Amino acid sequence: MIAEEVIARHRLAHPDRPEELAHRELPVGGEYQWRREGEYHLFNPETVFKLQHATRTGRYEIFKQYSRLVDDQSRRLATLRGLLELRVGARPPVPIEEVEPVSEIVKRFSTGAMSYGSISKEAHETLAIAMNRLGARSNTGEGGEDPDRFVPDPNGDLRRSAIKQVASGRFGVTS
Repeated sequence: MIAEEVIARHRLAHPDRPEELAHRELPVGGEYQWRREGEYHLFNPETVFKLQHATRTGRYEIFKQYSRLVDDQSRRLATLRGLLELRVGARPPVPIEEVEPVSEIVKRFSTGAMSYGSISKEAHETLAIAMNRLGARSNTGEGGEDPDRFVPDPNGDLRRSAIKQVASGRFGVTS
């Protein structure tokens, strides 16, 4: 952010005449909500459309277009990764025999704790099944999980989360 913009935002937040606070018009901006003239967002109408179109039609070439839009973020600096530049050839490559296999790496993955109710029962169980298949861990969140998830489903998949989060009771969760 350039200095003039910082000064302008400061004046907007701390005007010389505070009594005018109720009568000012705020700039449109776009840091938190996508706006046509606002800040660039990684997930914008074009990327969201491409993802939805690809998944609804099952067209891999559309998904590749979506991936290209999201992956080519270095031009727009939408994420910290876009600010990094790899120095090719700075170090010798690691021999492939020394690289840990994917089957071992994924065992260290875990999902975030999402309270039951913030996402559906089906979403919770699907995450648990996927993580169990990988040998990774899912987290129940504060809502816990139904005891029927402790036994395999008809397909033989475990729907049980590996990480059990204790509910604080702040959201009306019962024991």
